Amino acid sequence: MEPGRASPSLAQLRRGVLEHCVLALLRAEELYSLDLVRRLAEASGQGVSEGTLYPLLSRLRKEGRVSTSWRESSSGPPRRYYALTEAGAAALTAFTADWRDFTASVDALLATAEQHPGAATTSAADPTDPTPPRRTS
Repeated sequence: MEPGRASPSLAQLRRGVLEHCVLALLRAEELYSLDLVRRLAEASGQGVSEGTLYPLLSRLRKEGRVSTSWRESSSGPPRRYYALTEAGAAALTAFTADWRDFTASVDALLATAEQHPGAATTSAADPTDPTPPRRTS
């Protein structure tokens, strides 16, 4: 794997939680898109482009999970700032509970697999085992 590139499974996991990472960042303060891109990269190494973020922010706005406002910028054109709404906060709270349950379950399964590394592998049939082999047709 190339340095700096996430494995396909990690990339898919990151895409799946990106929405809630954005909501979590907006819980603390209103931010504009470039701030969100930077904070995501700083917090978790999630290299997210504005091209990925804009459609997500648009969807969150349409769903009522974020609101927007325009503010003047001293360094250029006005910027659109995003803020968490009550609906967004409720979605984040529900996700946080689900995430904790999910990660606890996955962690438990991974710990079990680490304790019994040979149990998950398949090997040649044991000649002393009276159980007939399963058909795979």
